[in-house]
Amino acid sequence: MFLRLANQHRQFVQDLVMNLQALANVLEKHGFPASCYTCGNQMNSASFMVSLGDNHLIRFLVSDYGITWTEMRDDRELMKLEGAEAITQLEQLSTLVKRSIEKHQCPENYASKNKRVLNPVVLR
Repeated sequence: MFLRLANQHRQFVQDLVMNLQALANVLEKHGFPASCYTCGNQMNSASFMVSLGDNHLIRFLVSDYGITWTEMRDDRELMKLEGAEAITQLEQLSTLVKRSIEKHQCPENYASKNKRVLNPVVLR
């Protein structure tokens, strides 16, 4: 049973890392400074960062040792979450990004396309 759980956990971390890489790519393509770094080819850990403007930064770390969401503004930590709460915040960020992208792809918003900034509020 424990070996099966360990394998499921590894697969979960790998899936999360792949999704973080995809999110970073989408954010970059839509003008948000973002990055996702992994260690090695095994996809067992990642460091994801995105700037939401106005010195507002999100850092999401995932590894076999845990999952952490840290939100900072002006180099001060606003919020730090771990585990399921961190993943929930990541989902909220993803939803905000999707809405922002959809909103700016409408023809009436084309002029402001390159001025996108997510609402810099605490996502919680």
